[in-house]
Amino acid sequence: MRYARRWEQPDETVAFGGATEELISIGGFTVSRSIQPPGWDWRTHFQPLVGGEWCEAHHVGIGLSGRQAIRLADGTEFELGPGELYDIPPGHEGWTVGNEPCVMLEWSGMRTWVDGSGKQRMLATLLFTDIVDSTATASRLGDERWHDVLSMHYHQAADAIERFGGRRVATTGDGLLASFEATAAAVRCASALIALAQQQDLHIRAGVHVGEVERAGEDLRGLTVHATARVMAIAGSDEVLVTEPTRLLCQGAALAFEDAGEHELKGVPDRWRLYRVVP
Repeated sequence: MRYARRWEQPDETVAFGGATEELISIGGFTVSRSIQPPGWDWRTHFQPLVGGEWCEAHHVGIGLSGRQAIRLADGTEFELGPGELYDIPPGHEGWTVGNEPCVMLEWSGMRTWVDGSGKQRMLATLLFTDIVDSTATASRLGDERWHDVLSMHYHQAADAIERFGGRRVATTGDGLLASFEATAAAVRCASALIALAQQQDLHIRAGVHVGEVERAGEDLRGLTVHATARVMAIAGSDEVLVTEPTRLLCQGAALAFEDAGEHELKGVPDRWRLYRVVP
């Protein structure tokens, strides 16, 4: 058991939406040191990546240095400074004030929140996979052999998802959906699943995306789920494609990506720039 931790050695450093978040887990809790540089503004830097009219996280923490302005959905405005404890409800926006970075210590806010309808929502990294040419493979192997291969594939996939700290949400036809708190772990898991499938002479494709999801029991719903499935559908055999937010969250994680161009995702607004994971 570790009784003391230092910020110089965080468990995870995330650069996302113009801000930097350093995460440390201790005593069963995860706390974060959030650093928002001069000029940072939620609507400019964060909203385009996560969507929504307002930030729906419930932030609880204390200001360490610099200042931040907050505007609530009802029009209330206030500023936070060093030494001030805060409890900011869902439905707000914020921006850095002045020429000094705003540094805050938070123990609630970046991972999970509840929206105004009472539905549980969270920021999650999703991984979708699918077996390529499954019908042809099943025909070649025969029903009995195909059943054995498919069972082994799902068993190995479940072990790999657990090993990388994820949770299998659902099995979808010839693929699966899993969620992760750590974005880099999801990308590494996708590559591991491809390698495991190849050992069985199977070929899969994978898509990884991060965004807001709604939890309904053990299931996950929302646009992020649909977008991840569409990203996966564009991927080729033995290929992992990720979205721009995913790539940004993997900075410093020793993962390599190459530009895969802009794409339209069926049923999802706008054009999306995707990146291919380099083995």
